[in-house]
Amino acid sequence: MITLRVLGTSVTLLETLRVRAEQDLGIRLVYQVHDVEQAQRIAVMQPDSYDLYDQWFHNVDFVWPARAIQPIDTRRIALWHEINDLPKRGRLSAGDRLGSGSVPSERLFVQHDGSLGSTVTERISMLPLTHNADSFAYRPERLPEGFCSRNESWGWLLDPAWGARTALQSDAAIGALDAALAVQGAGLATFKDIGNMSIEEIDVLADILVRKQKQGHFAAFWSDDEEAAQLMLSPNIDIQSLWSPTLMRLHRAGVKYRLAVPREGYRAWFGGLSLSRHAQGPVLDAAYAYLNWWLCGWPGAVMARQGYYIGNPARTRDHLSSAEWDYWYAGKPAREELPGSDGLPLIDIGDVRDGGSYEQRMGHIAVWNSVMDEHNYLVRRWGDFMRARGA
Repeated sequence: MITLRVLGTSVTLLETLRVRAEQDLGIRLVYQVHDVEQAQRIAVMQPDSYDLYDQWFHNVDFVWPARAIQPIDTRRIALWHEINDLPKRGRLSAGDRLGSGSVPSERLFVQHDGSLGSTVTERISMLPLTHNADSFAYRPERLPEGFCSRNESWGWLLDPAWGARTALQSDAAIGALDAALAVQGAGLATFKDIGNMSIEEIDVLADILVRKQKQGHFAAFWSDDEEAAQLMLSPNIDIQSLWSPTLMRLHRAGVKYRLAVPREGYRAWFGGLSLSRHAQGPVLDAAYAYLNWWLCGWPGAVMARQGYYIGNPARTRDHLSSAEWDYWYAGKPAREELPGSDGLPLIDIGDVRDGGSYEQRMGHIAVWNSVMDEHNYLVRRWGDFMRARGA
């Protein structure tokens, strides 16, 4: 029996998916689950230790130049034509704003000179699969006086009214974008391209954050959804950037929260699967089978039940009840109690997804998760900010 090793994070490497894929494909699957930075490090430095890399498009900016991954031949992806325009063209419809940052379409297609770009070819860097629009969550019952849920802004993360009760994501490539959106939303600075800041702009951002941190503004930082859930469940945190699985966990724990719809737009991400450069022969064939399996509809339904979208949602619709589709994709109130990705009850009758429909949420993107040209400098200055805790 062929063994397929998949490197990634807890975001998409779920046990329910692993078990079902083994049954459907007749292979053995090993999920190598790490936090974001560790998975990224292994992907770049040890491409012989995995066969598939399950990660996000901005990480392609690390693994492609390192030649850690090989191109995917779309002619071997049976449902490639079903994947919508969001990863292929950068937006679902021509009227949507094109977010800044590491736009998936700009690093999707392998060009004839071996670089990545948006010109359509038959080879891609990553099969585009799961994606979402992220913002921050807060406890509505603790909303400070003068704040209104109809006028949500990233700037709230820096407002003194939330002082010492705010948490951020710790990864520089993601947390710094949330912080930059907050700085800009609060009117403390403006950035020419928030997804690709200059050294001078990074210094402005870092200096503001260090100053806020020395004032004790940020109470904590988190690296994965488990840590994020613990923070939001504690009595000390009222507002923080969050990912969808954490929201689902809070929902089930009975914690009342609201996922903000920031007037500035969401920070979005697009995930998928890349092939290790070492995958070949029967292992490569099995890897392609796994890529195709992800588009069959059932995995997309599992992703929907934890708040994520899939690249070919029409096929996933066949694996969701009409009530589930209406809640997760159409933005309508839940007509019945709906299950989470573990099959247990999650969404109550009458609940409505914050932000509305798939088209509304993914059409309101301010920035995509990104790797900036000055990423190394950003990481250094982000470290200054993180070390300023308790200074």
